[in-house]
Formats: sequence, structure tokens, C-alpha cells
Amino acid sequence: MALSLRRKKGPSKFEQASDGSMTLIEHVRELRNRLFWAALGIVAGLIVGFIVSQWVFNLLSGPYCALPSSNIAGECKFLVLGVADTLILRLKIALWVGLIVGGPVWLYQLWAFIAPGLHRHERKWAYVFVAIAAPLFAGGAVLAFFVVQHSLAFIMQAGVIGDTTQLEVTSYIGFVTSMIMLFGVAFEFPLVLLMLNFTGVVTAKRLMSWWRIVVLLSFGFAAIATPDPGPFGMTLLAACLVVLYLIAVGVAALNDKRKGRGKEIYAGLDDDEISPIEDDRDPVTAGSRVESIAPVETPEPVSKPLPLSSRFDDMT
Repeated sequence: MALSLRRKKGPSKFEQASDGSMTLIEHVRELRNRLFWAALGIVAGLIVGFIVSQWVFNLLSGPYCALPSSNIAGECKFLVLGVADTLILRLKIALWVGLIVGGPVWLYQLWAFIAPGLHRHERKWAYVFVAIAAPLFAGGAVLAFFVVQHSLAFIMQAGVIGDTTQLEVTSYIGFVTSMIMLFGVAFEFPLVLLMLNFTGVVTAKRLMSWWRIVVLLSFGFAAIATPDPGPFGMTLLAACLVVLYLIAVGVAALNDKRKGRGKEIYAGLDDDEISPIEDDRDPVTAGSRVESIAPVETPEPVSKPLPLSSRFDDMT
């Protein structure tokens, strides 16, 4: 009896968005609510980031503080050009930390708004790609910090002033954070290749045929991205990109084998060669002979004309 009196729940917002029953105004309200909760997550992370900003600053300034020129009276000293530069720098660091700490909240809100428009198998692979993207970005960030730590002394010593000068604090922190972002995004390159393979755009065999171009582009990108003019940082970044590329090709080969993909339809053909056209047309044969044709019955003439209202349909 209690179960019969219980009020039946209606479809959830996710189900309504999936089956297309939500109106445009409901979609706008859904977006507003998602943005509101995402902003709350970022603000909460910003508060946490403001608290730990001093510790993060000490971590980022570690490569510079290891130089002899930065130590004055036993303390690590930076140049400050503006009155509010240190406060603005603390807010920037807090914002970076807030985006990372509040990442699970605003990423979930973004995913909850986009996911109803995807198919079930697309949502499954999206979970996998997001789970892979985070450790790849973290690996790139760690490598960037390692490169800066081992190349900063060489960069300053190779200059016309040498390593006897001090660095401006905002430009130095901006340099380190830019390197971390650049390396982190570069490490997402194999994920793009896997997306192309899982969507059926390219096969593992085609990806492997690009290895010369990938190696060349990896070393070119590493030569531009790394601050160290020496071969250490460039070779390290390029080698990591090539290894990630080979891992992506291996995973793509397993995916092709799982889906039963055979040879490419254009395999063995040159770029200017025409592919053969398969002639799978059914042969045309003579049909059965028609002995006689039945006469067509003509309708009897209407003695009285129909009224005007019955001659036309409602649309006319």
C-alpha cells in the first residue's frame, strides 16, 4: 500500500536532455546552473590556492634559488618593479591552483552538460580519454620543471651579463608556468592520434607510416619549446614525444585487431593511381512473356456534378 501511494519520479534532467524533450529555455537554465556550480568550485579552489600560494611559489622558485647569484645574505632575492606586483603574482598563483583543485567540479559540470548529446559508446571512450589526459599533462609538467631546473644556470651563464644578475619575479614565474603549460599540452599529442584511430579516420599502419614526419616535427618542436640552447632539453622532450607516439601506435594496432580491420582499401596504391571499381551489378535477364493484357475498367460518368466543397481537400 505504501508503495502504491509513493509518487512516481519523473525523468531526470540527463534523460530529458538525452531524448530531446528539454526546451530551449530549459537548456539555457541548465547551462546557467552548470556555470554557477562550476564557478563555486573554482572559487573554493581559489581560496585553497591563496592559502598554499607561498608554498607553490617556493617550489617554482627552486631552480632560481639554487643559483649563487640569487642568494644575498643567505636568502633568495628577486627583483620587484611594481608595488602591487607581489600581490598580483600571489593572486595568479592562487588562480592556477584553484583551477587545478576545482578541476573535478568544473570538469564534471562541463561533462554533465555535454554528455547527454553523446551516444553511449562515445561517453565510454570519453571517460577513458579524460582519465588518460590528466596523467599525460602531469607528466609533461614534471618534465618541464626538470628541464627548467637543469637549463636555467646554463642560460644565465651563457648571457652577456652571466649569472651575476637577479631576475624579475613576475617574468620568472610566468616563464616557468608557460613551460609547464607548453610541455603539458605537448604530451597530449598521442591522445589526438588515438582519437583519430578510434573514430576510424586512420589505422595503425597509416600512423606508423608517418614516423619520419613525427620524429622531425618532435625535434623541431622541442628545439623551439625548450629554453636550453644545448642538446639536453631538446633531446629529452623529443625522445619523450617519440616514445609516446610509438605507444599510441601500439594501442591503435590493438584496437584495429579488436575491430577486425584488415588492410586499408587504398593499400598498395600510389597517390596518383586510380583504385579499381568492383563490378557487383546483377545481370539483366529477360522477363516472362505477357500473353494478354486485361482491359481497364472505366468508371461510370457522374450524372450530377459534385459540390465545390467535395472537389478539394482541406489543404487546398
